[in-house]
Amino acid sequence: MGKKTEVTLSWDDFKLMGNPENGIALPDDEDAKPEFKPSSQALRVHLDKKQRGGKEVTLIRGFNGPEDILESLGKTLKAKCGVGGAVKDGEILLQGNHREKVMQILLNMGYTQSKKAGG
Repeated sequence: MGKKTEVTLSWDDFKLMGNPENGIALPDDEDAKPEFKPSSQALRVHLDKKQRGGKEVTLIRGFNGPEDILESLGKTLKAKCGVGGAVKDGEILLQGNHREKVMQILLNMGYTQSKKAGG
């Protein structure tokens, strides 16, 4: 067996080892989040009447991103179209047929892969 080496620490060095402020810096959670890019979203704008008493609604589907951004997008679309609606199950519902206006708004906001779909 080899010779054991003895390690000596001063009292100040020993105290520094137990201080969490002297530990290695961990990355912040905010820095670890990937940046959201609207141009990478393939949104589909549908017109739907089924199970709604014959009334038309505009549906925006295909959003893959944080829920808070979906909520703010829904709020913006409702305000710019001047209609009511909801955001649920990963979809944005707007009351009435607003496909043309929604398409233009989405393009202006940077959602370049948006397309009309369905009826």
